Amino acid sequence: MAWVLVVVAGLLEVVWSVGMKYTAGFTRPVPSLLTGAGIVASMLLLSQAAKTLPIGTAYGVWVGIGAAGAAVVGMVALGEPATAARIFFVSLLLVSVVGLKATSGH
Repeated sequence: MAWVLVVVAGLLEVVWSVGMKYTAGFTRPVPSLLTGAGIVASMLLLSQAAKTLPIGTAYGVWVGIGAAGAAVVGMVALGEPATAARIFFVSLLLVSVVGLKATSGH
């Protein structure tokens, strides 16, 4: 169950990190509230998962999902460059996430 919480928390990190683009420095109320809610929900889920998972593993997986997900959303939906190098390094992030999970002992 803890791994499900980390994955959902990581996906919420993607949502709130992309959402920050639409807050205009937290001056737009609706995007700001949604982004803030995503941040809080993501942190709460991560903290619950960290009760049973090693914090270094849980945090590393959470950050990896968030960073890779935000980069992919940026390339696919926001018109950011999808160069071979960017795709390669996002792939390395995902390999690292899988490696952390596989070596966690949980």
